[in-house]
Amino acid sequence: MLALSATTDRAVTLLREFGAETIAHPGGTLLAHLQRAQARLATWKARPSLQLAGLCHAFYGTDGFPGALLPLDRRNDLAAVIGAEAEAIVYLYASCDRTATYPALHQADAAVHDRFTGRPHVPEPQLRRDFTELSAANELDLAITDSAFRDRWGPHLLALFSRLQDSLSADAWLECRTVLAPPASQPTNR
Repeated sequence: MLALSATTDRAVTLLREFGAETIAHPGGTLLAHLQRAQARLATWKARPSLQLAGLCHAFYGTDGFPGALLPLDRRNDLAAVIGAEAEAIVYLYASCDRTATYPALHQADAAVHDRFTGRPHVPEPQLRRDFTELSAANELDLAITDSAFRDRWGPHLLALFSRLQDSLSADAWLECRTVLAPPASQPTNR
């Protein structure tokens, strides 16, 4: 656990160096969001590389958050801090064209469409599971910290993660159902 802690500290230092603690984001700052994503993955018992990817998932921007902290030609700089496996998860997450990818993502052989290169590719199963788990951690944090986001996107996200539940850990799937489920109807007093 010491190695994860030390690597996390180095990653947070890099995030601060690139201004993540000054960028507004639902629930506070981008840095706070990234730290919550990492913490959620830790509570789901994700392995260290996935936790580090959760902390760094916005380094290259995302399809939903366009501001990049680090240009793509510096991927090696991030890999030097968090490791090649975690950086590969970050890249896949950042590069995903959600509109082109999400409709078929539940199919084992479905391609992820890279918004940077314009090319589709089929990630190996572990990387696909990592992408799905990180996606859930990210979207759940947004839904928890921003009720307007949850109201607008909750049903769509619940449908997405329902299709992807075989790629989610049991803890992640439980939290998706709990957070994204429509509110129970209130009994009427007559």
